[in-house]
Amino acid sequence: MDAQLDDKALESTLAESLADLVPDEKTVSEDEFVEVVGGALEAVGGTLLFKMCVQNEGEGQHVAAASVGAGGNRQFLLLTLPTGGGSLKVETVSRSSNPVAGIAAAYAGLMDAFKTAA
Repeated sequence: MDAQLDDKALESTLAESLADLVPDEKTVSEDEFVEVVGGALEAVGGTLLFKMCVQNEGEGQHVAAASVGAGGNRQFLLLTLPTGGGSLKVETVSRSSNPVAGIAAAYAGLMDAFKTAA
């Protein structure tokens, strides 16, 4: 990514690229979620940090955290998809109210420290 996109533009770009990839009315497996997220991140040069399946407000959802960019321009994203199907939500960590958002930057910092130590 040559220039840093603002949060809203980054979210919109990813959401548009994902519109046709996600099934609306069927249960989504973890493998299907990983495939969709991988394709989306490839389109913007992003890196998957971690993925998990959680309960949020009584609903099962797949959650993935990712980073886009490097150094001071690095941004963190949260991609969520209900396990029962529906639309994939893409948001920057800074704009997300999802409880998982808080660990994305910390996890990336930990991985950076491991790379430095290795």
